[in-house]
Amino acid sequence: MSPTAPVPETGRIEAGVHRLPLRVYYEDTDAAGIVYHANHLKFAERARTEMLRCLGLDHTTLLARLGLTFTVRRCLADYLAPAFLDDRLLIETRLVRRGGASLELEQRVTRAGRLLVRLELRLALVSADMRAARLPAALRAALAPLAADPDRHRA
Repeated sequence: MSPTAPVPETGRIEAGVHRLPLRVYYEDTDAAGIVYHANHLKFAERARTEMLRCLGLDHTTLLARLGLTFTVRRCLADYLAPAFLDDRLLIETRLVRRGGASLELEQRVTRAGRLLVRLELRLALVSADMRAARLPAALRAALAPLAADPDRHRA
């Protein structure tokens, strides 16, 4: 194996896409060494969390400073091919649409360029009392690196 440049544990945002590399561990698999389907949702959640961290707005900061948090409103997953024990995966997260109180994301789980799982998500921004909340200006500004076409994502 040739050495590769280290990637920050938070992943990277490049060309409007957050990319987080992950390794499949024994705990992620079933008895056959195949990643259990629900663990792909965990991988995607981890990638979204690290994406926010890359933008300077991790979950703790969002809640402490703004009194806000994201919750999954909708999730559609297409499982196209299995992942296996010890695979190196890449989770890509793209902002598809920014609404007034929500984000629509596409997440892709790949192995060596092959698409394994595609997820479509709608995240709702809610206040501490779980009521829908509009995206504040600071959050909209923080999301700017994810918008390839900022006019496409108007609230």
